[in-house]
Amino acid sequence: MRHRRWVKGAHFIVTLSFMVLLFSGYIILMSHPRLYWGQAGNDLTPALFELPVSRNFHHNGWTRPTPFLHTAGSQVTAGRTYDIFNQNGWGRSTHFLAAWFLVLTGIIYLLMGIFSGHFLRDLLPLKKELNFKLYWRDMTAHLKKMSGVLPEKYGLLQKTTYLVVIFFVLPVIVLTGFTMSPAITAAHPVLLDIFFGEASARTIHFFCFGDLAAVCYHTHRDGGPHRL
Repeated sequence: MRHRRWVKGAHFIVTLSFMVLLFSGYIILMSHPRLYWGQAGNDLTPALFELPVSRNFHHNGWTRPTPFLHTAGSQVTAGRTYDIFNQNGWGRSTHFLAAWFLVLTGIIYLLMGIFSGHFLRDLLPLKKELNFKLYWRDMTAHLKKMSGVLPEKYGLLQKTTYLVVIFFVLPVIVLTGFTMSPAITAAHPVLLDIFFGEASARTIHFFCFGDLAAVCYHTHRDGGPHRL
């Protein structure tokens, strides 16, 4: 399916930004491969789960934890006895910088898509398409790869996927990224309530970015960026 230059340009910038975000995000995860749920989390608190992505995974290199106060639920401290991977300062800076390319390009793409009629014309499913049988048929055709010829129009599954990514997944990724910034949450603490705390926002951010990576992988595998 052929697109206008502004669509291709936006996809090109977003793709480059996405690749940088993927790499720098992985570096950040290597330094702390644990995900939590709640307001906060650290190496001395229980994790929702831990990712086996660096030598920091299950290192257990701590002295015996000592409570700060002699009360129930007191914070604890412990000395580290293990040389962890912690070279992530440049990764955080790069991640933040690349994110702004994604955000600004995404805003321009959103406005252009609305005012040019691209979303309404190419992505919004028709009323007659919204039924389970058509979704099932489109999904099975996609899985079986019934034809190697690229379609002239978006399929129903493509339309739904791209609308969810554009209007839900990407905004959630951006907002959860903001929620992990103390400077932003100091000015807008409501973000901590929306995403159930900074630690929860990090976990949601991880899963949404994983979903976005899966969509990008299948899109490029099945037809390249010109189908996106």
